[in-house]
Amino acid sequence: MIKLFLFDIEGTTTDIKFVHDVLFPYAEKCMEEFVIKNQDQPEVAKALSEVQQTIEEEEGIKANVDGVIKKLLHWIDIDRKHGSLKELQGLIWTSGYLKNDFKGHVYEDVKPFFLRILDRGCKIGIYSSGSVHAQKLIFGYSVEGDLTPMISYYFDTKVGGKKEKASYQNIAQEVNLSPAEILFFSDIPEELAAARDAGLNVTQLLRPGATSSQFEGITDFRVYMSLL
Repeated sequence: MIKLFLFDIEGTTTDIKFVHDVLFPYAEKCMEEFVIKNQDQPEVAKALSEVQQTIEEEEGIKANVDGVIKKLLHWIDIDRKHGSLKELQGLIWTSGYLKNDFKGHVYEDVKPFFLRILDRGCKIGIYSSGSVHAQKLIFGYSVEGDLTPMISYYFDTKVGGKKEKASYQNIAQEVNLSPAEILFFSDIPEELAAARDAGLNVTQLLRPGATSSQFEGITDFRVYMSLL
């Protein structure tokens, strides 16, 4: 019996275009001003120091603030999954959500499915490459209202890479369930393969633009509504 429904975000609960056409450009536009204004704030200073350390380790350069900003903007362009970039992006997005510059996108079938899951006594988890902070922002300031009270667990790449079997084993351990009691939804076959190899049940989401694979695929969550 499935006890935990685990969801990817991009391409699963949320349109990829929202992340790439709204969130990333917003962070890129605001990064320089944000860093200059907030560089003395403890969490910002810590992130900047970690970026400097990465630059020195990888390039042998001791970067100043201008150099760090340029590197952060480059990492946004190449979609590098660096923890400190994610931290700074999350802080910038927080400001954007609070100013109502945008709302987190979720597909219209997501909230009804969440409600059905909870009505059946099961739990909901999120596993995304975006930071837990960024995940909570998307669902907390979503077009469907605040969905965070529905969600019991959030996981990011601190638990491991999404294409690694061990990550899903770690998640099962953290929620104290057997892998067979978890159903993972994602649009990425490689993630589904890793989860399956860890013993999880898996289903592929085939949102607009997605490519089918060997995994069972659905176009939205309504097909599961009658099964719960």
